[in-house]
Amino acid sequence: MIFITLIAAVIASLSQLLYKKGVDKAPIKGVAGVLKAFKTKMMMVGLAGYLLSLVVYLYALAKAPLSVVYPVFASSFIFTALFSTRFLGESISARRVVGLALVFVGIVMVAIYTL
Repeated sequence: MIFITLIAAVIASLSQLLYKKGVDKAPIKGVAGVLKAFKTKMMMVGLAGYLLSLVVYLYALAKAPLSVVYPVFASSFIFTALFSTRFLGESISARRVVGLALVFVGIVMVAIYTL
């Protein structure tokens, strides 16, 4: 179920990219701005992706313990950072790299001790 959970995390991370692109196209200013942002194509596709991610995540959760699935889903932090640098041109500081590495080590430990 680790692989299935990683798929859910990748889909959720890609959805985050679409959210970011959506709010960049329709800047949010108050509640009306939030509603307007939800009407953008990027936001709609992002929401659909997030829903798909939820379905995949729930499938993994039905097959494995929460104490395994949820920590592995934390890989979405890593995927989002990597995708943000690649597709949004964001930079990652050395401190963030260390933090992401620690998240990775934790995920690996959960995965190893699950097998």
